[in-house]
Amino acid sequence: MEENVLILGAASDMAVGIARKFAAEGYSITLAGRNMDRLKAIEADLKVRHNGNVSSVMFDALDFENHYNFYHSLPEKPDVVISVFGLLGDQEEAQSDWKSCQEILFSNYVGAVSILNVVANDFEKRKKGVIVGISSVAGERGRQSNYLYGSAKAGFTSYLSGLRNRMFRHGVHVLTVKPGFVKTKMIENMKTPGPLTATPKEVGERVFKAVKAKTDTIYVRPIWSPVMIMIRNIPEGVFKKMKL
Repeated sequence: MEENVLILGAASDMAVGIARKFAAEGYSITLAGRNMDRLKAIEADLKVRHNGNVSSVMFDALDFENHYNFYHSLPEKPDVVISVFGLLGDQEEAQSDWKSCQEILFSNYVGAVSILNVVANDFEKRKKGVIVGISSVAGERGRQSNYLYGSAKAGFTSYLSGLRNRMFRHGVHVLTVKPGFVKTKMIENMKTPGPLTATPKEVGERVFKAVKAKTDTIYVRPIWSPVMIMIRNIPEGVFKKMKL
């Protein structure tokens, strides 16, 4: 039986990389997001590339009241759910504007928890399923340049860890993905180190491999592991004086 992947926040470049990999491996794909024109274009592209079963549905990560109805009205219940949506936002603006701050926090943490709670409850009853959360290395230590985004991702990483602990006994696999820098529109105005910067295609390949291997947590580029060990272990008295 063909397995179905539900991709939440499917309009992003990273999501496209993931969708292409799973479609190439024979999965049916449900693309979910707010920009239906963009989703329909991705859907058409996937059908041409892989001649697969692809559909698009409207989903708003911040419409918490409708998350339960959204999920339970899907024509086909997914076997794999991948939460890709998020918002980097503008740190300086969000420091002084609560609306901007709230959007960062809700987009990266609250919205994900809201929909994944619904998914987890269904998977628990079915005793199967895979939940993938795209978190961030930014959540491993707060930095002045993006600590609002980082704090939301830190919360999301912790949520996924607890969810994994809860769901393991029910036969449900929870995967945490920390991509690091990825060549997408989100960071197109940033200069990033080549060895630390992945492509959307790499993200798709690594996520697929980790899902099949039932890995708990991955960095898309393994070099991030020693980098983050060093960053986490800088003494706070030194770290607070650094401009990061």
